[in-house]
Amino acid sequence: MSKAAKDLAIARSVSLRPIAEVAAELGLVEDDLEAYGRYKAKVRLESLRRLGDRPRGKYVVVTAINPTPLGEGKTVTTIGLGMALRRIGKRATVCLRQPSLAPVFGIKGGAAGGGRSQVVPMEDYNLHFTGDVHAVGAAHNLLAAFIDNHFHHGNALGLDLHSITWPRVVDLSDRALRSIVVGLRGEGQPRESRFDVTVASEVMAILALATDIPDLKRRLARIVVGLTVGGVQVTAKDLGCAGAMALLLRDAIHPNLIQTLEGGPCFVHAGPFANIAHGNSSILADRIALAGSEYVVTESGFGADMGFEKFCDIKCRVSGLAPDAAVVVASVRALKMHSGRFKIVPGRPLDPRLVSEDLAALEAGLPNLAKHLENLRLFGVPGVVAVNRFPTDSDRELARVCAVARECGAEDAVVSEVFEKGGEGGRAVAEAVVRAAALPCRFRFLYDVEAPIPDKIRTIATRVYGADGIELTPEARRQVKLYDRLGLGKLPVCMAKTHLSLSHDPARKGRPTGFTVPIREVRLSAGAGFVTPILGEIGMMPGLPSNPNAFGMDLDDEGQAVGLA
Repeated sequence: MSKAAKDLAIARSVSLRPIAEVAAELGLVEDDLEAYGRYKAKVRLESLRRLGDRPRGKYVVVTAINPTPLGEGKTVTTIGLGMALRRIGKRATVCLRQPSLAPVFGIKGGAAGGGRSQVVPMEDYNLHFTGDVHAVGAAHNLLAAFIDNHFHHGNALGLDLHSITWPRVVDLSDRALRSIVVGLRGEGQPRESRFDVTVASEVMAILALATDIPDLKRRLARIVVGLTVGGVQVTAKDLGCAGAMALLLRDAIHPNLIQTLEGGPCFVHAGPFANIAHGNSSILADRIALAGSEYVVTESGFGADMGFEKFCDIKCRVSGLAPDAAVVVASVRALKMHSGRFKIVPGRPLDPRLVSEDLAALEAGLPNLAKHLENLRLFGVPGVVAVNRFPTDSDRELARVCAVARECGAEDAVVSEVFEKGGEGGRAVAEAVVRAAALPCRFRFLYDVEAPIPDKIRTIATRVYGADGIELTPEARRQVKLYDRLGLGKLPVCMAKTHLSLSHDPARKGRPTGFTVPIREVRLSAGAGFVTPILGEIGMMPGLPSNPNAFGMDLDDEGQAVGLA
């Protein structure tokens, strides 16, 4: 039986609790819920007003080393840690992003965890769920339609055709849409444009960062789509579209509640990509969870160089919250990969040396883990390392990873077996997290948001990635100068780069040194409240691999999913 079939079989073998029963553990009542069947529900924002006076729970963020293209079990560990905390008597809630259909059908597959550490209903979670991603795409594309319609009806605002930066989006991997021409055959003003993946949309970032409905509306109104011929910014509000966009997001702003395999609560809300957008679930979900739990385990995308840095410098600036502890997920196979001696290609068998004991390769890759632990210390957050155990790992390899992690400043480092054993396999991780979260946390931001944009980019590149410096192209310098003129130079930065390396180059493994980070362009997300430097060759629309996961997916004669994991 394939891994996908096993995961699906495990997910279907569990008797789910009614969602109202799960919600009651958080102090939520029937009027707080909008049910989507028996096992999932949206939670109304009004619940925050009623729960707001409760003591805030401990806030734990899960991050990782730079993974292989296959992933190293960060979501598995996040879910498993939530279950394990409940096993040791803590009221714990998990907060996750909603997966995009692009990786579900592409390389990585679904994001519901795996083995005995999953959230359910898994099939709903990985597919259309409650329709939030579609609502984001509709709101985004409505604004794109308004732009072209404005030209069709005479361009009263004097919008400069060549200044338009707002693309269209679709929540699938489709490289053919990376560069397009719209308005052909007399159906508008012909111009070059592009499609991004929906989860890279500024609207998705706004959904994740909005603190209430008025804030959502303000952020949508501030979206800049281009400039007039006189150099004045044109916004969604100027085009008369912001209100309709907010209306499309009326339901999507309410966080979704489901459960783990062991019946614990899990919020799923928003899904911004971490290698492109800010890579964290919503502030609203975290706030509701913190009001109803002793511990909240929230996941930031990819490594401590990416989702964790953005969690701290972007999400925490907006929310006013600070993490009490962080968990860095590592695996033996990924650390061996970071030796530079192995290449992992999705769809191809692993190198036999990766799945047999090789302490020399492991030692060569351990500096990657050391740098991620250093990144936690940059923000003053106590860290625990969870080594996600694979069947091919040797005891000596696992012991060496834990020993080096402690030498490099981790409060503790333990082996996680939540994939095979569920919450029981994460007890050691949970106990280490409880100890770490009880320590004083001297949380701090990495940079002063008032600093010039190039200085903020340079700070992240040199201190988090280990680069010698940055190099802006003439286009990037022009854009930075424009944002300064528009009064938008004091926004945080949201770096778009590869997740496979600490650097901008996925081929640079381990802890690279002696490199300069190229900044190809700097895009503006005024509504979300950040600028996005594009590093190297990173793209905003993924492509399908030669052997996509979709090849194995189907619907059986009873209407049940096949091959989804």
